[in-house]
Amino acid sequence: MGWPVSGSHPRPAIGCLGGHNGGELGAGTCTPPYSWRRIARHAPTFSSRNCTVKRRDFALRTLPALTAFGLVACGQPSAEAAGNGNGGLTSKAVYDLAATGNGFTTGPVMAANTMYVFFDTTCPHCAHLWASAKPLQGKLKIVWMPVAYLRPQSLTQGAAILSAANPAAAMEENETLLLARKGGISVPGDLPEAALAKVKANTEILRKLQAESVPLIVFRNGKSGVFGKTEGALETGQLAEMTGV
Repeated sequence: MGWPVSGSHPRPAIGCLGGHNGGELGAGTCTPPYSWRRIARHAPTFSSRNCTVKRRDFALRTLPALTAFGLVACGQPSAEAAGNGNGGLTSKAVYDLAATGNGFTTGPVMAANTMYVFFDTTCPHCAHLWASAKPLQGKLKIVWMPVAYLRPQSLTQGAAILSAANPAAAMEENETLLLARKGGISVPGDLPEAALAKVKANTEILRKLQAESVPLIVFRNGKSGVFGKTEGALETGQLAEMTGV
């Protein structure tokens, strides 16, 4: 699925798909041509036309009603990494590590419940998640952290959002342009080095969390207190149920 981008960078074959090619986006994930874990296990590369319906374990093993959502992913095999898929970290340690990332916040600043989202500016499913989260802004605090994961411009566009006077407005502009297949926001020529460093640091955290795709959501259920993570866009109701708001 080819998404137009700004600039003259070559466009790698990114697996980025919802329920079908082309039209309306459903829940799904975006993956680069080779993810860190795929390289490590020498897994075959799938084209963007090959889709796998995956069930992501949220580490909510004590909450049967929320143990898994069906997500559509492309460009990656369905087998999970050995262990819990958290690089040997507990779910609480994963949440604490995600909290060290750099992002901007939507929702109540003093909310007791915080969800962390690692997103790429060129990922349409991240844009879908952004839209799904809007109805929950009154009760769910979300920290949005850009990563340089899919394409060369992901780094500079992510830094542009973080360094904007109003990051949420810059994010809204980027996601709107992305879904309109217009490549996302324009990048100023004087990006602060600190903003670029923050995106790089977020990307390193994503690697430590052994994510295979974006968006990556790390959360704590406000009702059960259980921690978990999942990859892929979700609908508003799923987000509310997952986070217990």
